[in-house]
Amino acid sequence: MNIQSKQKVFLLTLLSIVFLSFISCEEKKTIEKANDLTVSEGFKNPLGFYDATPTFSWKLPVAEGVKHQSAYQIVVASSEDLLPDNADLWDSGKQMTDQSVWVKYEGKPLESRQKVCWQVKYWNQDEDASAWSAVNHFELGLLNNSDWKAKWIGLDTKKEKILGSQDNIIHRPQYLRKGFELSNDVESARLYITAKGVFDVAINGEDVSDDVMPPGYTPYKERIETITYDIGDLIESGQNTIGVELASGWHSSRLGWRKELWVDTEAPKILCQLELTMKDGSKKVIVSDESWKATTNGPIRLSEIYDGETYDANLEMPNWTTNNFSDRNWEMVNTFPVTDAIRLEPKRHTTVKSKIELKAKEVVEKDGAFIFDFQQNMVGVPLLKVPMKKGETLKIRFAEKLSPDGSFYTKNYRTALSTNYYTASKDGVIEWMPKFTFHGFQYIELSGFDTSKTPSTDWVTGLVQYSDFEENGTFASSHEKLNQLQSNIVWGLRGNFFDIPTDCPQRDERMGWTADAQVFGPTSIFNADVYKFWASWLQSVRESQYENGGIPWVVPDVLFNNKVSAGWGDACAIIPWDIYNRTGDKRILEENFETMKGWVAYHQATTKDYISSMGFFADWLQPLPKNGDNRGDTSKSLIGTAFFAHSAKLTAQTAEVLGKKEEQAKYEALFKTVANAFENKFFDETGKVKGVEETQTSYLLALAYDLLSEGKQGNAKKYLLEKIAEADNHLRTGFLGTPLLSRVLDEMGDTDLMYKLLFNETYPSWFYSINQGATTIWERWNSYSKAEGFNPQKMNSLNHYAYGAIGEWVYERIGGIEPLEAGYKVIRIAPEPKSPLTSASAELNTPYGKVASSWEINEGTFTINVTIPPNTTAKVILPGTAESIEETNNIKAISSETGSEELLVQPGTYTFKSKL
Repeated sequence: MNIQSKQKVFLLTLLSIVFLSFISCEEKKTIEKANDLTVSEGFKNPLGFYDATPTFSWKLPVAEGVKHQSAYQIVVASSEDLLPDNADLWDSGKQMTDQSVWVKYEGKPLESRQKVCWQVKYWNQDEDASAWSAVNHFELGLLNNSDWKAKWIGLDTKKEKILGSQDNIIHRPQYLRKGFELSNDVESARLYITAKGVFDVAINGEDVSDDVMPPGYTPYKERIETITYDIGDLIESGQNTIGVELASGWHSSRLGWRKELWVDTEAPKILCQLELTMKDGSKKVIVSDESWKATTNGPIRLSEIYDGETYDANLEMPNWTTNNFSDRNWEMVNTFPVTDAIRLEPKRHTTVKSKIELKAKEVVEKDGAFIFDFQQNMVGVPLLKVPMKKGETLKIRFAEKLSPDGSFYTKNYRTALSTNYYTASKDGVIEWMPKFTFHGFQYIELSGFDTSKTPSTDWVTGLVQYSDFEENGTFASSHEKLNQLQSNIVWGLRGNFFDIPTDCPQRDERMGWTADAQVFGPTSIFNADVYKFWASWLQSVRESQYENGGIPWVVPDVLFNNKVSAGWGDACAIIPWDIYNRTGDKRILEENFETMKGWVAYHQATTKDYISSMGFFADWLQPLPKNGDNRGDTSKSLIGTAFFAHSAKLTAQTAEVLGKKEEQAKYEALFKTVANAFENKFFDETGKVKGVEETQTSYLLALAYDLLSEGKQGNAKKYLLEKIAEADNHLRTGFLGTPLLSRVLDEMGDTDLMYKLLFNETYPSWFYSINQGATTIWERWNSYSKAEGFNPQKMNSLNHYAYGAIGEWVYERIGGIEPLEAGYKVIRIAPEPKSPLTSASAELNTPYGKVASSWEINEGTFTINVTIPPNTTAKVILPGTAESIEETNNIKAISSETGSEELLVQPGTYTFKSKL
């Protein structure tokens, strides 16, 4: 080999080494990919998605070398094969920002039915690039009424003239079916379906889903939700059959208390469109039209939300959703066109599911019937496996509590019969569950079964049903009753998040009361992944707003009485702001800003010299009112003026976040004007309430909403403490005052007093109901007592989440986790350890990942373990005197105004100690 050749070989070898070293170096710098990709309000790979202008979010991994994000790139394509290099819908390019949540899609317009694939990569704080994430996707539903080629179909069930328990029209459930033939194999199949009512759908004898009472509950005169199912696995080449069961649901049942609205309810109808793509590329569409047939002569004879379901097994129709069934005796359906009068939109939150199974714990006999005790107040239906004789009828009743003598107590259900019936067609064990109703209960009473058999607890299983969300946070402590309170809060949430936020799940109400929702909102977000749930309901609030800006008492509005109430309608401003604070998503503010403005204008229209005349519910169900009124003692005018000011302030803050400077200035000025009027009208020069009844809530509103000048605040705080002392250090607050109690005392630095109020065991207090056996939050502080039995008032729900609002303070002050910047971008971890607690722990899934705080006290030493998620920072505040802490790149001591040790902490897991 000559010298030139040797030099060439040497040079090539050297270049290879350099190249390999470069590749190796690059590989070392490739960091772990992003995970937990979601779109919009937290949807993961949704089908039939509602949002053609989505946002994208992802979490950075908990991995070595990953603290913060410095940049990202999103690619979006119509096919997975095009990613990441040939994205045909959108390539964001490398964006130099730490934003990893709520990134707006800025690509080509998206359309109905479109499938969209996307993935993301990010660069860490050292500008090392991650690998591309896994490919995620979403598929849009039918976004426009014009996408529907189907017709509404159903039978005229009104003509049967069946009357219910309150002389209301009852629509007998319908069974609808259609056979169709395919000459080719199916590549993909989508079923788009909805109902004026509720439905269950099967194809070729197989259930399409396990959804409970879809499509859900919306303002039906404005909007009906639609659902998309992937049914490719159920469709066969050749003959097929689709069958739909249809019942009244919320749409056509009696709801509320206006009887004149029950008489003329519309007969339920379905709308469905089956779109098939064949393997040869051809398309076929099967729609609901005049070719369908239907009957009401099926086994579900009656089904009502309040009154329950009646089932006759003698009328079962085996195989009616298969090809092997003759419907020649069925009726032809009536058809109705899809118009633009009611918007058809894909469902924007998850359907209700059967989420938990509870076994009965005990069974006892009483007055010839047998009572099954689940030892937990729950919402859903029973799954029954009961021996019966042919022709006998099983009667199934529900109760939240037994009377002191052990008998069944249903008085608090009022006119809701809440009773199911099952008639057996043969001897043997029946297996059955109601399909189109739900119940709130702890006890089930059975009668009419085969009395030769001895009842056992396995006869009845409780199926706990609620909207399909998962746990978002946890809390536990060293105190058994505080843990029970946390359990009661969670069970109250499960029981009252049944497609909408309800006030109670058992009696003749179950409506979306706005005040209950606004006081419980923050606590619900700690406990469950409910952003999409709230966003959906707030759309219903917007659709229900009156032309004059007023917000009805309940949403969806089934009362239609044009009445409003301060503290109730303010949900339209308070809930969006609370959600923004805990998610950081500006879109919730964008969607609701105009509604807020309309509501503030309505407030102003009901004032004179900025003092409100809006009243009605006031501080609802305040304990021990002097006037004996459910509305409590606090002045309605004071309450209305305080909420006027507060909603104006929230509207100003919203305008600021959205960059609307002129409107920010307008509403800030309005807030100051109303606050000044409030102070002059209701408080004297010393900061004492004047002219109206002096109550805990009157001071709480003034202080929580910053309605007093600085000189009067100190005295007002003193007068508040005097009112609490007058009550023997017990609360005297109703629905509106209670959530403010912990907030104000916390801001005053009176944590010891708040602990005292929380841990009180006597009435009125949170632990009082626990001492009486509560397993959920009650409507009244004294709904029941072991000594005196039931509260004699007719409104007495034992599953009513409003007073569970204390959960927010438990998480933020005992658990110690609070957002310092919207969405937990900056986190405050500052638990307040007080007797009688010796330990507590809280975890929360923030938009950036899991944050955790777990502390204990042992022989005067406070130890806390904290976890801070990537792409955030935290301020950790230690009580007492901290043990020596070595400052690093991850931990910096910062100046403290409180005398406590304050640390600025980067993502990671740490342990800190201090001496108390």
